[in-house]
Amino acid sequence: MEESRKMVIRADGQPFGTDAQERRLVGWAADRPCRYRRLMRWRLLGGAIAAALALTGCTATAPTPTADQSRQVPGAASSADIPGQTPSASNASPRTAPDGRPFVVKELGRFTEPWAMAFLPGSDRMLITQRSGALLLRDNATGRSVQVQGTPQVVHAGQGGLGDIVPGPTFADDNTVYLSWVEAGGGDAGAVVGRATLNTSGDTPRLDGLRVIWRQEPKVSGSGHFSHRIAFSPDGRYLFVSSGERQKFQPAQDLSNNLGKILRLNLDGTPAPGNPFAGRGGVSAQIYSYGHRNVLGLAFDADGRLWASEMGPQGGDEINLIKPGANYGWPNASDGSQYGGADIPDHKPGDGYEAPKVFWNPSISPGSLMIYSGDLFPQWRGDAFVGALSGQALIRVDLDGENATKGDQWDMGQRIRAVKQAPDGSIWILEDAPSGRLLQLTPPA
Repeated sequence: MEESRKMVIRADGQPFGTDAQERRLVGWAADRPCRYRRLMRWRLLGGAIAAALALTGCTATAPTPTADQSRQVPGAASSADIPGQTPSASNASPRTAPDGRPFVVKELGRFTEPWAMAFLPGSDRMLITQRSGALLLRDNATGRSVQVQGTPQVVHAGQGGLGDIVPGPTFADDNTVYLSWVEAGGGDAGAVVGRATLNTSGDTPRLDGLRVIWRQEPKVSGSGHFSHRIAFSPDGRYLFVSSGERQKFQPAQDLSNNLGKILRLNLDGTPAPGNPFAGRGGVSAQIYSYGHRNVLGLAFDADGRLWASEMGPQGGDEINLIKPGANYGWPNASDGSQYGGADIPDHKPGDGYEAPKVFWNPSISPGSLMIYSGDLFPQWRGDAFVGALSGQALIRVDLDGENATKGDQWDMGQRIRAVKQAPDGSIWILEDAPSGRLLQLTPPA
């Protein structure tokens, strides 16, 4: 679907001039509203400085830019993005690698069907899950990985297996970690979340006191759409879990179960107080939002907003801003189609469903979500990054308050399962493959 162009006015409220450059900027801004507003703020700031200098009888002399000064202002538009305008040294785009991408890629290791990774606070180590059930502790200084003992027995079939791993909010004090996996029960299967203490005091790391604190209800047949991503609220008080609709469609609209939902829980897995459907009791008290298909990415932005990446059917993959009590439409509304081509009504105003902020046709299969806050790539601070499975790409989405627009899409030549920001601000990704590579992305020299 094509998005209609919108009328654009200058950030200072004045109409555009009639010169060719302004007319070109109108077309550019219609496709990039978030970056346009940032560019206008910088223009206004420059005008204010020039006016102040004129009042004092001074003339502004542009200094010769250094290599660092000539990098793009974080979040601002490069002149290379505006049709017909030639880039200058003062507003040049970020440096690029020989392959044209704004980062260099370094392989750090290979893992068998990796699914998730987590950097451990206060150390140079990380945890990596492999879908077959292995949990690995990696020393990032040496590159050596050892298997963690005490992991659960998992159902390794279809999309099931060992899933997410996240250090708890109290990890610095008690080494508590949270992990998700698929378990069997009554001939069926369902996702669970457990927590344990990571013990690294001996030669062999292990999980102590592993206990299940949340389960998908009910368990059903099949081996797809478990979701089971984990995130913590910025204040560390609440646990958020994505629960897929298990390819059963209508449970996503049924508030008597927790399939096709995003759940908000206390750290012990009990329903958090103040949830939208707490008055119904039972599993309904866990529900934060519903009408979801297969949410494989959860991340909070700097202002505490929760964002999710969600797999659509045939097309219609989504980035959603998650609001308490909101219904995101599945399976009654989607900007994709059923496999085989059967129609699904598109999202439209007034349909009662929360529409995605960004969607993709054809599918990219978003497998993860990260919101960048580091210093190595300042031009991307506050933006979201999506690992694309079928799209075999790393995708940037420009976030601006409650709005989002598509940014860059870089071909990675392999299915990307997980994306994380390292403590130093570099970006690490895991490939979804039998021998999936762990890759580090850093700015070109």
